[in-house]
Amino acid sequence: MPNEKVLILYSNYGDGHQQAARAIHDSLSKNHPSANIFLMDFMQLVHPYTHPIIRYLFVQGIKNFPDVYGFVYNKTRTLNNLSLLLKKFNRMGMRRLLKLIQTLNPSVVVSTFPLAAGAMSILKSNGLTNVPTTTVITDHTDHSYWVYPFTNRYIVGSETVKQGLLKYDIPHNRITITGIPIRSEFMEGYDRIALIKKHGLDPQLPTLLLMGGGCGIIRDSATLAKAFEALPVTIQWIVICGHNQKLKQHLEEICSLSKHSVHIKGFVEYVHELMAVSDVMVSKPGGLTISEALAMELPMIVFNPLPGQEEDNTQFLMQSGAAFQVETAQDLVRVITETMQEPEMLKSMRERIRQVQKKCAAFDAGEVIWQSRSDHIMNNSSKPLIPSLQH
Repeated sequence: MPNEKVLILYSNYGDGHQQAARAIHDSLSKNHPSANIFLMDFMQLVHPYTHPIIRYLFVQGIKNFPDVYGFVYNKTRTLNNLSLLLKKFNRMGMRRLLKLIQTLNPSVVVSTFPLAAGAMSILKSNGLTNVPTTTVITDHTDHSYWVYPFTNRYIVGSETVKQGLLKYDIPHNRITITGIPIRSEFMEGYDRIALIKKHGLDPQLPTLLLMGGGCGIIRDSATLAKAFEALPVTIQWIVICGHNQKLKQHLEEICSLSKHSVHIKGFVEYVHELMAVSDVMVSKPGGLTISEALAMELPMIVFNPLPGQEEDNTQFLMQSGAAFQVETAQDLVRVITETMQEPEMLKSMRERIRQVQKKCAAFDAGEVIWQSRSDHIMNNSSKPLIPSLQH
């Protein structure tokens, strides 16, 4: 049918939800040009006045009290009284979401943010809509906050996540492994020499990429910068601070006299180019970040992951042989030294990365979503798809 509408709900509680939504949007727009694709920030829609405050408190909470976040995350990993209580917050702002659904009349609704998936399930449970819904899980985790009884389809990044979802009695045929959707820029090949010249890098020096996510959240960044001075080899390292301008300014000050060649950047749209010129990446293991690095065949060093989904993502990387995990700055220096002095180690990691990378995840996810428009015909979407679950 021409002029069909697809609504994609995300939110910017971490860049991964938004970037996955954008990747799906671009894939659907390219492969189904007759469709109208709408991107909507769910939290901004349902909490237009308090959303900035809620997001600020969320980010600050993770930065300053990571152990508390990890405790709650692990306590709600499975369905229990606490997780069910927290899910009740999905009922707030339902009128705005319902009005949007009634106005757009989409053929399918896609959620890359767990609260959006929960809100759509509530609308369906009350008979307010029967639109097919697809949830795209943006981490290698099967946490209960992604699971709702009226979700028609789940798109996941790995077999590990699928097996976890099956424990919730989700039908096998409603879970599709595509990989986590990433933008098309990470699917392409690049001229490394030309990019080195473009970004003013030294072709003779090994290149380390240090990333902290879109919000610049990577703990002990200043400590890391000082520790790098103990490296026995001279390197060039690129630091992406995201939107954290305070961190960027601080690093510029403490790295001004470094023996290494240091390139400090804020938020950039050309991460794919910086990954293409790098030999190894040190990063927090966000779902989108690691998927992009895998697509670019870039070995990773995970430094002190935050409790919660970052630990789940780290476990996936370690099992895949795509990354090292270190907890201290001293261990990081040791591993960087080993990788820079033993190129065969990085070569072996790249070979293992090729076995798990899913460059075409956005395309595959888009096709699953497009096909899922017919889910309400094949199945009675007015009944819960996971009878044993509650909201």
